[in-house]
Amino acid sequence: MSLSTTTSLFESYDLAGLHLMNRIVMSPMTRCRATPDHTPTALQATYYGQRADAGLIVTEGTAPSPNGAGYARIPGIYSSEQVEAWKPVTKAVHEKGGKIFVQLMHSGRISHPLNMPEGSRILAPSAVKAAGQMWTDQQQMQDFPVPEEMSAEDIQVGVAEFGKAASNAMEAGFDGVELHGANGYLLEQFLNPNVNRRTDAYGGSIMHRAAFALEAVDAVIAAIGAEKTGIRLSPYGAASDMQPYDEVDETYAYLADALNERKIAYIHVVDHSSMGAPEVPQRVKDAIRSRFKGAFILAGGLSKETAEQAIAEGRADLVAFARPFISNPDLISRFKNDQPLSEWNMATFYSAGPEGYTDYPLA
Repeated sequence: MSLSTTTSLFESYDLAGLHLMNRIVMSPMTRCRATPDHTPTALQATYYGQRADAGLIVTEGTAPSPNGAGYARIPGIYSSEQVEAWKPVTKAVHEKGGKIFVQLMHSGRISHPLNMPEGSRILAPSAVKAAGQMWTDQQQMQDFPVPEEMSAEDIQVGVAEFGKAASNAMEAGFDGVELHGANGYLLEQFLNPNVNRRTDAYGGSIMHRAAFALEAVDAVIAAIGAEKTGIRLSPYGAASDMQPYDEVDETYAYLADALNERKIAYIHVVDHSSMGAPEVPQRVKDAIRSRFKGAFILAGGLSKETAEQAIAEGRADLVAFARPFISNPDLISRFKNDQPLSEWNMATFYSAGPEGYTDYPLA
């Protein structure tokens, strides 16, 4: 493609009718600053408000139901208390002219009972235990348990929970919803045949393995509209014990076609190769980009320079940054003025309280 001389990171962008101040997206990042019962606090309003000059903020993964709340202190959006607690967050962003989508993340088998509300269940496409451990506040690192295989009724309830959470998001003042179809959580668990060993209409072929994710998308569209709906995908991802499988390319080509038919606002593709995961081949990104006519968000290890290049070459419409936003609440200003970036402190990424969250200084 020929290079554009007019498009920059700082140009405004029309995202399915939503005006974005620039083409820079704040990636969803788990920060674990909600209460133990998964309710956001005033800290979240400060944190997201500090970063509201991003073109679009996508929140940390937020549980659409008690069964999806597998991590300690992640927020939810399934109770009236949680909806009310999100309202100061969206207000803080909107007061500065920003836009914010909530990311709906059902953790599926990547869960532990100590992190979850009483009476919840750890569900997955099949009863396949994930390798590894996760943090619990009560007993520190614990093995993942064997999940329950979802029944046909569980699947229909799960789909409906995504739609209800999307409605709750509108009540809380969000501009839209991103479904988390990446990083080894429930939607991707259905996509991957190493985790999804079902033999019914939700397992086996690509079409069947993609059915749950697409039904969840349909439920969100029915609740809030396609123009307010996005999805994050991680082809070739290795997070949360996702193992490689045949038909990866074909799976994401099929998804791109199906999502294009639904006319959702965007597809958000994350490449974690900068953190040691397998690289997402350019052919896969190109295949999704060519099939999907909505906005294409590219994420994963980008610098200002590589992000500008991706925009100029037409490989992305929007570009997402994660860790630089943690330690640089004024990231947009620093990019504009070519100022150096502050380093982040990984030790405080997931701790409770303001340290390493809302206390990073401006340039």
